[in-house]
Amino acid sequence: MTEPTTYEQVGDVAVVTMNDGKANVFGPPMIAAVNAQLDRAADEARAAVLTGRPGLFSGGFDLNVFRDGGPAEARAMGVAGARLMMRLYGWPQPLVVAASGHAIALGALCVLTGDHRLAADGDFRFGLNEVAIGRTLPPFAWLLAKERLSKRALTQAALTAKMYDPEGARDAGFVDEVAAADELRDVALERAAQLAEFDADAFSAMKQGLRADGIAAVLAGLGEAPSNGS
Repeated sequence: MTEPTTYEQVGDVAVVTMNDGKANVFGPPMIAAVNAQLDRAADEARAAVLTGRPGLFSGGFDLNVFRDGGPAEARAMGVAGARLMMRLYGWPQPLVVAASGHAIALGALCVLTGDHRLAADGDFRFGLNEVAIGRTLPPFAWLLAKERLSKRALTQAALTAKMYDPEGARDAGFVDEVAAADELRDVALERAAQLAEFDADAFSAMKQGLRADGIAAVLAGLGEAPSNGS
């Protein structure tokens, strides 16, 4: 089986690319693979970029597990996905998330975890479609949506499942910047390298000060001990 992620070191920056050949869904294999690459980045890098293959960032959770895996398997995936999002959100290193294409549901929430968030320009959709498919946002998703999305866009994005193009996603607060698709990687590396120049201890302490309480509350609701992100 082909690994769903790849790792590349560019100077001080770790580049983790998700590519399962399909929808880059966050099922157990993808969640485990991203966690493993974060473990490596913690030892080898000063900043990280998380991206997908051209045209697709992620379609969200693996809905087949929710439908067919049984309650225990579905809950295990949900908890693992929540923990991964909170790990990314509290990641002590600078994290640039570069949405290389469509980012839907958990894919869009993953984009929200970045310290700097990029979208590739193109005919791509961003959004939280949970209500449209009969699901609700769990607590970790509410945390990310409330903290990162524009307040004026929150109701439309979360409650009415509005989908956005890249410029609309920037206006709504899903991303900070839109880059040409063929320049996305270079821009992401440049932004990550700039952030890597900050004092690592000061950056980590400031991020934890801003986000640790919310992360701890989410993890407590999962019955899990809080993590420092590493």
